Amino acid sequence: MSLFDRRLIQNFDWVLLGLVALIAVMCLANLYSAMPDNFRGTPVYIKQLYYFIMGFALIFIIISFDYRVLVELNYTLYVAIICLLLFSLIFGKDLAGTRRWIDLGFFRLQPSEPAKLMLVITLASYYFRKDTGGKGFTLLELIIPMMLAGLPFMLIVMQPDLGTALMLGFIFISMTLFVKLRWSTLATLIGSAVLFAGIGWQYLLKPYQRQRIETFLNPGSDSLNTGYHITQSKIAVGSGLTFGKGYLKGTQGHLDFLPERHTDFAFSIWAEEWGFMGSLFFFGVYFSLIFWGLNIAVSSRDKFGTLLCVGVVSLIFWQAFINLAMVMGLLPVVGMPLPLFSYGGSSLITTMAAIGILMSVRMRRHQAPV
Repeated sequence: MSLFDRRLIQNFDWVLLGLVALIAVMCLANLYSAMPDNFRGTPVYIKQLYYFIMGFALIFIIISFDYRVLVELNYTLYVAIICLLLFSLIFGKDLAGTRRWIDLGFFRLQPSEPAKLMLVITLASYYFRKDTGGKGFTLLELIIPMMLAGLPFMLIVMQPDLGTALMLGFIFISMTLFVKLRWSTLATLIGSAVLFAGIGWQYLLKPYQRQRIETFLNPGSDSLNTGYHITQSKIAVGSGLTFGKGYLKGTQGHLDFLPERHTDFAFSIWAEEWGFMGSLFFFGVYFSLIFWGLNIAVSSRDKFGTLLCVGVVSLIFWQAFINLAMVMGLLPVVGMPLPLFSYGGSSLITTMAAIGILMSVRMRRHQAPV
């Protein structure tokens, strides 16, 4: 149905668009403050502005199409992403011992980021087609979705990028629990997860990954090396006190104590400069976006639309939860950006595409379910 259908325009989601725009303004202001004084080249806040422009354009392209076309396109998108993951693994740009990026000249694509959204679409399509009659999924019926999630999971682990791979696991768990499991299936999965965690710790995690977890449990044991990020981030967050040190006046960032302050630790800069009250405002805006996404899921008359919204919300929520807990020292340090707030083109474009899907579902809630 055309974007210019009168009912679609009447149902345009100004609330969601406004929340995204407000977070974009906060992001750009924060990146401007996070920039080191001696930085050379195009500033990251300018690059991020370009990415936001691309993202908003992508939103308007996505909402011009009925989201239900994704039911037919899901396996095409799945194969395309798998091919990109394989390409990046074999031919991708090697940075710091990892192969996560494909250099397109004007843009470095990280295929593991759109892989998250691809998994949401794939699982939503599968669970939409599969009807258990209200009895819940058996373990046998979960083999296909586990395989669909497992293939990109393993490819991303091989890059290596454990943080992004775990996000696929969180998305799979969230969407699978939503569609209902039989109690026997749930018990088996929980037992398998505990067993896999033990095996993964012993045989799958690399030494530096185990070191991160050990440092999280006792950050003071190596505060100048593996515990440096957590220590400096906690200092930045705590030193903001009630009202912060003031915009552009944060010491942890401007004196170069805090690493990765424009990517994974972007919120540390915000908390130091705006304090507890500014952080509360940020949480209010950010989690309003998440709750609004859940509201769209509830208001959808279509099962596929509801599943898409639940998947998108889980994608945004788990990344935000892990990142914020990480910068406050509540979780180990992993490579997890804060959606819409951390610098990064692939992450931002993927999140904006996910927002476009939410808006498409909202705009078409008046249409008859398929």
